[in-house]
Amino acid sequence: MQAQDHPLESFFHQAVRNSYEGKLGLNDPDVTGYVAHLLCEFSEADKLYKVRDQMGRPVAELTAMMEAADPVNGSASSFDAERSVRKHIGDYALFVAGMYPEAVESWRRRRHHHPSLGELICAGKESYFIVSQFNLFEYEREAPLFGRLSDWFERCILGLTLVRDDLGKRKVLLLPPQVN
Repeated sequence: MQAQDHPLESFFHQAVRNSYEGKLGLNDPDVTGYVAHLLCEFSEADKLYKVRDQMGRPVAELTAMMEAADPVNGSASSFDAERSVRKHIGDYALFVAGMYPEAVESWRRRRHHHPSLGELICAGKESYFIVSQFNLFEYEREAPLFGRLSDWFERCILGLTLVRDDLGKRKVLLLPPQVN
């Protein structure tokens, strides 16, 4: 789990824990912490589109992100770069599908080549699976986390949807803080 140094980390951790553990029975502190940290990271707009093209412009389309992740036929300069972009694709897909699924249809209406929600989910799940396969050396400890995120991708999306709904109601009932 990441260190809590974002001002919203504790709040998001409790909200995610409430949904994941309290409502879905998904009791995995590492997954809960990772998703809470993801919400903090993506609360800063520049982090949502951190993959950049060769001109330094943010890449907002999934197909371009997938190309940026390919070290053989795309623009990834190494397998480490592939892992980094694939991790971002998983994070992006989880966040968008869980917090803003209605945005996907809006994007599709404006741009005919934008993926459907199902395609976004498949790309996110596949990306986390690929990240989990980087299971040696410096990535060995966190590889199983990404395997679980891939396996539970749809449940994680549902949990984020519940977080969004609770935040929208402004009646967030949180479980008591977890004792470590």
